[in-house]
Amino acid sequence: MLAGVNVALGVTGSIAAVKVVELAHELRRRGASVRAVTTDSARGIVHPWAVEFATDNPVVTEITGDVEHVELCGRDGWADVFLLAPATANTVGKVAAAIDDTPVTTCATTALGAGVPVVVAPAMHEPMYDHPGVLDAIERVESWGVEFVDPRIEEGKAKIATEDAIALAVARAATPDPLAGERVVVTSGATGEPVDPVRVLTNRSSGRTGRAVARACHVLGADVTLVHGFVGPHALGRGEAVGEVAYADLVSVETAEEMLAAVRQATETSASALVSAAAISDYTVEAEGEKIRSGRDLSLDLSSTPKLIDEIRADSDIPIVGFKAETGGDDAAMVERARETLRRADLSFVVANDAGVMGDDRTRALFVDESSVREHEGTKAELGRKVAERLAEELS
Repeated sequence: MLAGVNVALGVTGSIAAVKVVELAHELRRRGASVRAVTTDSARGIVHPWAVEFATDNPVVTEITGDVEHVELCGRDGWADVFLLAPATANTVGKVAAAIDDTPVTTCATTALGAGVPVVVAPAMHEPMYDHPGVLDAIERVESWGVEFVDPRIEEGKAKIATEDAIALAVARAATPDPLAGERVVVTSGATGEPVDPVRVLTNRSSGRTGRAVARACHVLGADVTLVHGFVGPHALGRGEAVGEVAYADLVSVETAEEMLAAVRQATETSASALVSAAAISDYTVEAEGEKIRSGRDLSLDLSSTPKLIDEIRADSDIPIVGFKAETGGDDAAMVERARETLRRADLSFVVANDAGVMGDDRTRALFVDESSVREHEGTKAELGRKVAERLAEELS
């Protein structure tokens, strides 16, 4: 996601500066090179040696005759992105007023003047974040194209966003945006059909692929609606913090009926495309009102559920990307069934894979359209990026 991206990291005197070591590590884990610049106040919270260790680069603690701010953030400077994290109320106000009295604010002014993308992750006590002057400063800086990563409001504090949310914002700022202005609806996860108040019929899908597609579409500039089935081993919305889904508007559903209704609503309001990656239940059952007692044989009468892509196609002519999971490992059979689905629902393309990858981090998939088959093998995050890039080609 951040391979080859140079990130200049500005650290100010919020107590959240203690998070900078892990943030720098996370950026580097995703492929970025990181160089840090700090204020005097930040050095009272996190030692430059710790930041140097985390970035594997010397830390700028003052502006000297080497004009470090220009070398880092000038028009021909090193940085692809200037990330200000954490940003105090004081620093946000200074950036808005073009006050340059610390190495960090001087780098911010230089980056803004040079057209280097700037990302800001505020962190302060909640009353400071709610101060009219701070809100005005944020609004003014945002009007210049600066991306703010919303803090988490907890325990009376506007805590710095998660490392994942910040890394995503940096990736979005540093990446070309072929999906800018597009609204992409992505389905993900496993749905479940209640048998009784305790039991459900479901499947092994983790939702990783769908979430990877949603994240990749966000990075490429799209506004994303993620309709996620929260049943399964990696439930989202119940098993993970909803507030951490910084890359999409999240709609949590359980049943196939709920997912279809949510997707209908999302695609009726200016959606550009649908990526149907969820493992949606093919069958449902009339649920019992009370728990079925164990210790006896039981038969269930199953009835089929509507095919989501067919239902949406009947209502809309937007581009739809389908996913097709099969068992048996026969590529020819997978391609044949993928093309049947492609033609039936008039899809842009289908991503076909073996169901054995459900729950794994890695996958092997075939991109199938009417005239070609392209293979992808790698992580699900990489697959998500490939799907988003192919969708951008379709929409262009």
